Amino acid sequence: MKKTYPSDFWITFSVIALTCVGVVMVFSASIYQSGAIYDDQYAIFRKQLIYSVFGIFIMLLVSKINYRIYKKFALPMLGMSFVLLVLVFVPGIGYYANGAYRWIRIGGLTLQTSEVAKITIIIFMASSLSCIKNDVRKFLGGFVPYMLLMVIFCGIIYLQPNLSTAIIIACLILGMLFAAGGNMLHLGGLFGGIVSIVVYLIATGWRKDRLDAFLSPEANITGTGWQSRQSILALGSGGVFGQGLGNGKQKMFFLPEPQNDFIFAHIGEELGLIGTLLILGLFLILIWRGINVAVNAPDAFSSLLAFGLILMVGLQVVINIAVVTKLIPVTGIPLPFISAGGTSVIFLMGGMGILLNISRHITPKRR
Repeated sequence: MKKTYPSDFWITFSVIALTCVGVVMVFSASIYQSGAIYDDQYAIFRKQLIYSVFGIFIMLLVSKINYRIYKKFALPMLGMSFVLLVLVFVPGIGYYANGAYRWIRIGGLTLQTSEVAKITIIIFMASSLSCIKNDVRKFLGGFVPYMLLMVIFCGIIYLQPNLSTAIIIACLILGMLFAAGGNMLHLGGLFGGIVSIVVYLIATGWRKDRLDAFLSPEANITGTGWQSRQSILALGSGGVFGQGLGNGKQKMFFLPEPQNDFIFAHIGEELGLIGTLLILGLFLILIWRGINVAVNAPDAFSSLLAFGLILMVGLQVVINIAVVTKLIPVTGIPLPFISAGGTSVIFLMGGMGILLNISRHITPKRR
């Protein structure tokens, strides 16, 4: 058995710090909506606290499990996640909320199946790419199978409908193919195809309203442009030092779901520019150390696995903050470790546990 070393301190620190900040800010952001929905001001906070504590436990537990075991079960795990994605459409199992089928009920709990798919696709891609090696540059053997994987999983997630998660999974597959040395002509064509499809989808149907709101928010400021408008107001009103923890006004039913997708705007309002920069600093530390683990990982599988996991976090951070700051149209991507949500927190923590275990197999001299 090969010798292992202590887990990467900065990854552990940044993840736990972000999670603790998330619990505090979810409490501050949700107190009014929680009271209105559940007649209990602490209901959403209580759930987030439980999920976060359990998530940290999962991260520390998974960090002790040798990452090589996931390679053996990569294909069964991928198949399991596909079945879970299909089950959301089965009456009595799938859970319909906010106009979408994205969850399944397990006892009294709900599971967002696309969060499972993200992790299993990363594991499968890392396993498969590390096996085919230089064949990744071939069209039939190294490009077409992954394109089919993308079409199947992104297609079924889009039908939920959940375009934002489908885009993230497409970017994960594309990014991991790039990291494995895929043919740039193939990847360039695939990237162009993804962009074209996304542009078409957001320019048609009900998503066109969001695009119009992004381009001309004043045209429907009380409708589709409301979220972006209130988000910018929240960030602007916070100034440099913020209005103080608990003193934000946008959470009083002005900014929809401030504890979820727009929690970064709430942080800006209450903690100001300094607070948002500290959050970004923690994410940068996490991404920096994650890339370091990927570069110095002991084998191709662990290197690709680490890269995929940290790419997943980085994509979600960039998209969430871009939405909040009105750089892209509104889409439903939570801020990792901070936004309210049980499945997201737990599976992200599990992914970070895998990353930590990989770091344990890197000698101190190579870190």
